[in-house]
Amino acid sequence: MQLRIPGPTPLPDAVREALARPMINHRGPEFAELINDVTRRLKPFFQTSNDLLILTASGTGGLEAAVVNTLSPGDRVLAVSIGYFGDRFAEIARLFGAEVVKLSVEPGRAADPAVVARALAEQGPFKAVLVTHNETSTGVTNDLAAIAREVRRTDALLLVDGISSVGSIELRTDEWGCDVVIAGSQKGWMVPPGLTMLTMSRRAWDAYATARMPRFYWDLGKARAALERGQTPATPAISLFFALQTSLGLMEREGLAAIAARHHRCAERVRQGVRALGLELFAEEAHASDTVTAVRVPEDVDAARLLRVMRESGVVIAGGQGALAGRIIRIGHLGWVTEADIDEVLAALERALPLARRTPLAR
Repeated sequence: MQLRIPGPTPLPDAVREALARPMINHRGPEFAELINDVTRRLKPFFQTSNDLLILTASGTGGLEAAVVNTLSPGDRVLAVSIGYFGDRFAEIARLFGAEVVKLSVEPGRAADPAVVARALAEQGPFKAVLVTHNETSTGVTNDLAAIAREVRRTDALLLVDGISSVGSIELRTDEWGCDVVIAGSQKGWMVPPGLTMLTMSRRAWDAYATARMPRFYWDLGKARAALERGQTPATPAISLFFALQTSLGLMEREGLAAIAARHHRCAERVRQGVRALGLELFAEEAHASDTVTAVRVPEDVDAARLLRVMRESGVVIAGGQGALAGRIIRIGHLGWVTEADIDEVLAALERALPLARRTPLAR
């Protein structure tokens, strides 16, 4: 089965084998060596020297941790949303009591850094800015470097959802001045769901010292203190740490630049292939994602039937989310993926399209 959704992603054989390793004591020296090793080796992929912490959680847990460890109820937050997951980041902040100012962008388009700058100037000051680097619901990658430059002209913290970008698309955490960057194991890291990794800048730790949103499991101060002992505050997903250690070895051998180049080649192959089938990309060309491609579903095609026919042929892709359900399909091409995999997906899509056409009476 070809799994080509935006996550979880396929697992290399070596990673699957690592998951079968015997359990170890999470309070013993073996785990201390393990967590220290993977923490150190993750930092180059985040391009950071900041503190990096690994929590047993999905990426959404990392988003919540970023919010509750840096903000207090009543803090004003600018939430730059270009889709479903940008809305989720904003909703987390709102539910914990932040005063959220939404800057929503038409689905399929990226945030304009000039519009972000204007919002910062005219509606600020803000304690933090929330940004999704790569929005999997629409297949769009924001120009994070340009947005970060505008945020850095203010005192606001920059909290970045990098769940579907870090490790696949270049994200220069320190150079761009990102205060918190969140990733998720089930994306480009080629690991099952269940780990979220995030960085904390000095400014983020300063905010932590005064943040008053409730936190217990997500308390990053406790996580940092535990890491100094080679532990985690609560029981970690040990098998996923084994898997991550193995996947990092694979990624290090390929190299970050080569990984980004491979993702770009695969993305270009998808984009060219769907156009050749007469289909239209949903994302604006200049900001099309290198980890997931969103494709408009023609009016005479039943999206649910298309997904079903492809699944029955052995290829699994994703549909649209929320308001985009039935309007787009999404092809994930991140993590363990090659151009040959993409060719197989495109061939399956070509075969499935005629079988998913609506009959005149079904319109």
